[in-house]
Formats: sequence, C-alpha cells, structure tokens
Amino acid sequence: MRLYGRSRRMRPPMEPAAPEAPQEPVISVRGLTRVFGSDQRAVTALNAVHVDVMPGEFMAVTGRSGSGKTTLLNLMAGLDHPTSGTVLFEGSDLASLSDAELVDLRRTKIGFVFQSFGLMHLLSAYENVELPLHINGVPWRERRRRSLEVLDLVGLGPRVRHRPYELSGGEQQRVAIARALVTGPDVLFADEPTGELDTATGRSISHILRDVASYRGVTVIVATHDLALAGMTSRRVEMVDGTLSEAEDPPA
Repeated sequence: MRLYGRSRRMRPPMEPAAPEAPQEPVISVRGLTRVFGSDQRAVTALNAVHVDVMPGEFMAVTGRSGSGKTTLLNLMAGLDHPTSGTVLFEGSDLASLSDAELVDLRRTKIGFVFQSFGLMHLLSAYENVELPLHINGVPWRERRRRSLEVLDLVGLGPRVRHRPYELSGGEQQRVAIARALVTGPDVLFADEPTGELDTATGRSISHILRDVASYRGVTVIVATHDLALAGMTSRRVEMVDGTLSEAEDPPA
C-alpha cells in the first residue's frame, strides 16, 4: 500500500529539559563575629553567625533589644567591619572592597530604611526621594520618572510636594521606603521600620515591604520587634545573645 505525500520522518525523541541552576545566595554570612571594646570591657555582639539569604527573600531578624539584630544588618550591608568571619554580597567579600567600592555598592545595590525615617526636613517628599539619584548623576528626566514611580508605588503620589513636617509618621516612612527603592537596589535593609508607628500604620508599611519582595523581586531583610511584621515575612530568624537560629514557627 502506497502512502501519498511525503513520507513522515521519525522525529528524534525530545531531550529532557536541563534542570535549572540552583540560585546562589545574594548574601552569605560565615562565622561572623563582632566584638566591641577590648579586654575586660569587651562585649560580643555577634558570635560565629552563619546565614544565607536568597534573592527575593523577605526575611525577618527578631530578638530582644541588644541581641545583635542591628549589628548583623550593619555588617551585612557593609556599614561595619566584623572582628572575624566573612560577608559575601553577590559573591564579593565585603572585606576585600575598598572604601570607594563599598560606597558604590551602597549607592547602587543596597537600600536602607530606618526607624527614625532619616528624611531631610527642608526637602519635599519628591526631593528626598530624588536626592540619591542626583548624587549618582542620573539625568533629571530619569530622576523625575523614577522618583514619581516609587512615590506612586508607596501611595504618596498626591503628596509629593509636602515636606516631612506636613506628613504623618506613616507617610514619612513611605517616603523613606521610596527613597530606598529609587536606585533599584538588589537588597533592602529595614531596621525597626514600624518601631515608631501605631499598629494600623505599621501594618500598612509591612504590606508595602512584603509587596516590594513579592512583586519587585527585591530581597528585603528587616530587624524588628513587631510580630505582625515578622508574621508577614517568608522566613524568620532569631537573635539570642549574639547567636542566630532559624525560627521553627512563624509568629502569629
């Protein structure tokens, strides 16, 4: 029996898809120790801490005051130098970077949000957000586009011309978050970002931080006493007297 048309060629079997390469940590901490003072006055703030933080992770560092939360964030961000141990940021050992390279890292790859907001009181919300781009030499049209975009992201579009004293505490913290995001950082550090806010306002700030990690792919690391904020994160670790442990159950 003759088959009309072209004969069908046997297709080679499909090769299995190559497995995706495992993600590398954006921050890798090994044996991190920080001692303040010396001799009998020495205080060990961090003691041989190990932790990996993956890209896009929303991680809370919890613990009592004085447990080492802020010290850990400062070391991971290159704001302080460890007594021993290493911090790898996207594969680069922070200890091997020059002061100029550390400044560039903080300007381009890292954003900061603090409990006290840290805004320039004579500048408007827009001007506060635009300032890091101005320092980085970004052209004014691009500065305007990016500044308005992040201010709109945090819900402050109608109040861009207001100065900090004309804004509520929650609105000032939104400006601080927008300022931290405007440079397009890979990692956002937030030290007690809801510490000076009432419960409802703190929850709204927590939602913004969660959305920044979920929808913009920014790695967000928060040091917090706020169990509501910690409960929104994808991962929680706990500092106890300078040591770090993985929290077994997320806080309610």
